[in-house]
Amino acid sequence: MNSKEVLADVKENNTRLIRFLYCDPSGVIRGKTVHASQFESKLEEGVGLTRAQNAVNLFENLIQVDGMEPVGEVRIIPDPATFTQLPWLNRTASMLSDLREQDGSEWGGCPRTVLKHAIETAHQAGIQIFAAFESEFYLAEDIGDGLVPWANGPVYSSAGMDRASAVIDDMVDNLTDQGFIVEQAINEYGPGQQEIVLRYTDALAAADQHLKFRDTIRGTAEVEHGLTASFAPKPFVDGIGSGAHLHFSLWSLDGKVNLLHSPQSQREISDLGKSFVAGLLEHMHAVVALTCPSFVSYQRLKPHSWAGSTISWGYDNRECAVRVASPFTGRESESINLELKVSDGTSNPYLALTAVILAGLDGIKRNLTPPKPAHRDPLLLTTQEQVDCNIRPLPATQLDALAALENDEVLSQGLGELMLRCIMATRKAESARAVQEGDDWARLATFSVF
Repeated sequence: MNSKEVLADVKENNTRLIRFLYCDPSGVIRGKTVHASQFESKLEEGVGLTRAQNAVNLFENLIQVDGMEPVGEVRIIPDPATFTQLPWLNRTASMLSDLREQDGSEWGGCPRTVLKHAIETAHQAGIQIFAAFESEFYLAEDIGDGLVPWANGPVYSSAGMDRASAVIDDMVDNLTDQGFIVEQAINEYGPGQQEIVLRYTDALAAADQHLKFRDTIRGTAEVEHGLTASFAPKPFVDGIGSGAHLHFSLWSLDGKVNLLHSPQSQREISDLGKSFVAGLLEHMHAVVALTCPSFVSYQRLKPHSWAGSTISWGYDNRECAVRVASPFTGRESESINLELKVSDGTSNPYLALTAVILAGLDGIKRNLTPPKPAHRDPLLLTTQEQVDCNIRPLPATQLDALAALENDEVLSQGLGELMLRCIMATRKAESARAVQEGDDWARLATFSVF
């Protein structure tokens, strides 16, 4: 939609409230709500927001960040293309937004703007990025003494699908009513764990779509069914972890040629794709600071858990950090794509995609070659095979990943000075609080904020 069409939609549907939403650097969807009587002017001029708001971390602690003190304002400027009515609410709509200076210029604390710059860098290299987040989440109910999984069933079973169908059906309807294409809806491995997959789109729209997805899942569960939806990477100490696996592919600027496809081999990726993978692997220590950014993220990244615990890649290897997803027969050139397994629901999708794009483009720029792909679980390879595949451990903690990010010149420059300082300050404070309060507290505090 454009602005004129949005205004017409608000009038036609007698919309009362419009939410101007954004995702802060800690991955939390925040925003302000405008009444329809004020909407036309606010659509252009935006809504005021203190600079300090992005210095509020995951645990709602205000952290000291130079340039993000409670002095001065930025503007929440909504993007008309992201307008949707919210089917689980009465007469309410939402739009995703950029955070800009009062004169309309860019503000370095806006994650959506950071991704736009990364996308432009890719375009300058003749590459368009398509992507989609494959999100796992838990449904839970409060039985009086805590949250427990809801609607258990064997993984990928019709029984499990039936038991969760009342909620999943509404979620699918609410997503499709907003114009999203749902490809799959299944019950996952853990008790109460679900997965809904949306069709891929261009990188910016994919990040926007993921935030709308998270909002829809959470809202439908809470408002329509009295349940809690958790995108946390490890919501239950003994449970299966949840990822937000990032699928992506590289295309020509006209969107007609998948640059990952190799005409010489229908089941392998192109040399360009291999260089992209090599760059991603080289920067992986820093990438996970943005794709698995929370304290609890590192409780999920364990061996033999299909989450990825090593810096590795392979063809249809779900134990590797990077998987080449096998293409579908007859659609090889279109469907071959890469999957980043080390990505979860605590990430800001704009920052996660930025990290992947910048790391991979560096591999292309330097014409890097990846090591051998792992043909089985990397930790079950022989010692020599691990050397040949250059298998290395991922950062073990949030602080380890943050240190790698701070020392990574490519990603640091791509984030910009203010965004990098914000991430470092807020995430380090998150780690310190979690260590102080303990793992159980951190899991509960991360359970349902996204």
